[in-house]
Amino acid sequence: MKSNATSRVGIILIALTLLAAVSVSASDDVPADVPVSPLDDPALVELFVDGVVGPLMKNNNSPSGTVAIMRGGELLLAKGYGFEDVDQQTPVVADRTLFRPGSVSKLFTWVAVMQQVEQGKLDLDTDVNTYLQTFQIKEAFGEPITLRHIMTHTPGFEEGGMGYLIISDPERSFPLAEAMKRFQPKRVNPPGKQTSYSNYGTALAGLIVANVSGLSFNDYIEQKIFQPLAMSSSSFVEPLPDHLNERMATSYSPEGGHFVEKPFEIIASFGPAGALSSTSTDMVRFAQAVLNGGELDGNRILESSTVEQMLTQNFSHDDRLMGMALGFYASDYNGFRVMGHGGDTAWFHSELGIDHENDLVFFASFGAPGGGTVRTSLFPAFYDEFFPRDEAPPTPPEDFQERAGRYAGTYNFWRSNFSTIEKSLGLAGAIQVAPTADNTLAVNFAGATKQYVEVGDNLFRQLSPNLGMGGGMSPRLLAFQEDDSGAISGFVLDGLPFMSLRKLAFYETPSFNLTLLVLSLIVLAMVVFRRFFQRKAIAEMSQPDRAALSSAFYAAVANLTVVLALAVVLGAVGDRLSGEVPLLFKLWLILPIVATLAGLYLLYRTVGVWREKLFANTWARARFSAVALSALFMCWFYFFWNMLGFQYKG
Repeated sequence: MKSNATSRVGIILIALTLLAAVSVSASDDVPADVPVSPLDDPALVELFVDGVVGPLMKNNNSPSGTVAIMRGGELLLAKGYGFEDVDQQTPVVADRTLFRPGSVSKLFTWVAVMQQVEQGKLDLDTDVNTYLQTFQIKEAFGEPITLRHIMTHTPGFEEGGMGYLIISDPERSFPLAEAMKRFQPKRVNPPGKQTSYSNYGTALAGLIVANVSGLSFNDYIEQKIFQPLAMSSSSFVEPLPDHLNERMATSYSPEGGHFVEKPFEIIASFGPAGALSSTSTDMVRFAQAVLNGGELDGNRILESSTVEQMLTQNFSHDDRLMGMALGFYASDYNGFRVMGHGGDTAWFHSELGIDHENDLVFFASFGAPGGGTVRTSLFPAFYDEFFPRDEAPPTPPEDFQERAGRYAGTYNFWRSNFSTIEKSLGLAGAIQVAPTADNTLAVNFAGATKQYVEVGDNLFRQLSPNLGMGGGMSPRLLAFQEDDSGAISGFVLDGLPFMSLRKLAFYETPSFNLTLLVLSLIVLAMVVFRRFFQRKAIAEMSQPDRAALSSAFYAAVANLTVVLALAVVLGAVGDRLSGEVPLLFKLWLILPIVATLAGLYLLYRTVGVWREKLFANTWARARFSAVALSALFMCWFYFFWNMLGFQYKG
C-alpha cells in the first residue's frame, strides 16, 4: 500500500508540474509587478489536495472527509471525499454533508463569551463564581478562577471524562448546569500557572453565557452566530433535528476488514466544548468572519477590536513559542502564525485555521480513527507545497554534554487525572527525553524519536524538522521550564500551547511501574505454578509452613485475577468507558480490594515467618519475603493509580 501511495504521489507531482507550467503560460497577460501564486488557480489547489487526501484516507481507513479552503473571501475548494453512508454509497458533498468538528466547537463558545463581554454582562477577570447560579467552583490555592484563565486553559483543573463525556444514549445526558455541578474536577494547580486543556472549563463558560444572556446555550449560538452568518447546516442540538440528521456523515470504525457503523456521539452534558455538527462550507464562513474582524456579508458578530483582542496572545509559558490567545491558539505553519483550533471525537477528526498574513482560512474533517492522521497531515503538506520554508538545520553546541543531563527524564502532560481511576491513563503516553552522543536531545513522541538541538536558553529546535507540523506532535520547537531552584520541571511544545508537561518523579514513570508490575506478576505466577507442580513436597511440610504458603498462594491468585480479569473486561466493554461505567467494570473494581487485603495479610504472615523461623532455612524465608514484597508492590500500585474503591465520576 505504501508503494502504491508513493506512485500516486509521483503522478500528482507530475500533474502539478504541468499545471504550474500552464499557470505560468497563462500569466503572460498579467502585469509584471503582480505576483502569480499557485493558489490563484483553484484547479491546482484541488489537484494537490486530492493527491494528498486520497492516499491518506485509503491507507488510514478513513471512509469520509471534507475540505474547504477560502482565500480573499472566495472559495478555492469545497469538496467531499469518500462516503457519507458507506452501505448506500452516498458520496460526501461539502456543502451538504455534516461532520463533527469536536473541539473546534469551542471557538463558538469563546465568541459567545466575547459577545457578552461587549455587552458588559461579563468581565474576563472576575471570579467565575459571580456568574454561577446553582453551585460554586470549589475554593483552592486562595485564588479565584476567571474567564481569562478558562479561555487560556489555565484554570488548573485536572482532566476527566470517563463515563460521562461522550455518550451514546441521549437519555443519559444531563442539563448543562447539573453536569457542571456533578462533574466538577479537582483543582491541581493555581490558576494561571500551567496550561491544561479543559473540556470542563469550556462547558462552564458556555453555562455562564446561558446564565447571563437568559437563553439556553444552543439557542444562543443559533440566534447570535449561526443565523447572522447564514450557517444553516450547523447545530449544537443532540440528537440532530431530522432535516440535518439525514445529511450527517455516519460514524464508522474499521473492524474485520469493513466499516462498522457506530452511534452518533452525544456530548450534550458538555455541549459547549464539542457538540457541534456542521458542514465544511459553514465552518469556513465562520472562519472568514473572524478573519474579517467579526463581519461577513454585512452581518457582524463581534466588533473588530474585540476580534483583535481575541487573537492577541494572552498567555504563553515561553514567548519564543506560539501561545494562547483567548480560546484560539496559534500554530506555526512554515513560519506563518495560523490561529484556530483542532478537534477530535472518537469517530471524527477536524482542523480549522485562520491565516491573516495569507488571507486564508481552511477547515477539514475526516471520519474513523484513522482520520486523525489525515487531519494532522493535510495542511502541513499544503503549506509545504504552497508556502515552503527553506531552513538550515541547527548546529549542536559542542559543550552541550555539560548540561544535557538536567533535561533527561520522563515527562507527561498536566492534562492528566489525579483523583480518580483515570489517573491510570498516565501509564501510557509519557514522553522520554534523553541526551545523545551527538550533543542533542532525543525526544520520544508516541514511539517516534526526534532529535532536538539547543538554540537558546532552555530552547531547542528539531534537527530535521517536520515543516508545518501545526498543532501536531513532533513540533519544531520546545522550551523547558525551571522551578524556583533552577531545576528543570517541565517543558512546552510549540503548537500545543494549551498543554504543558511536567517532569515525573521516578515512582510516577511508566518504566518504573510497568517493570515492577511485570516482575511482581512473574513472582506471583511462580507461586501458583509451584502450588500445582510441587503438591507432594508441600503436603509433607509442617502445618504452619503450609498455612504460610497458602496465604502466599491466595495473594498470588487474587493479584493475577485482577490483571487477567481486567484484560477480559476491557476487551468486552473498554470501548464504552468514555460514555458509561458498565456494571462489569464496577464488579471488576472489587477485585483490587480483595487482592490488597490478601497482600496485607501476606505481609502479616511474613512477619510471623521470620519471628517463628518457619521453613527450612533463611533462603526459603527470603523467597517467601520476595513474594510478600511483590504482593505489597501490587497493593501500592492499586492505591497510587486510584484503583482501590469506586473512584470515578461517571
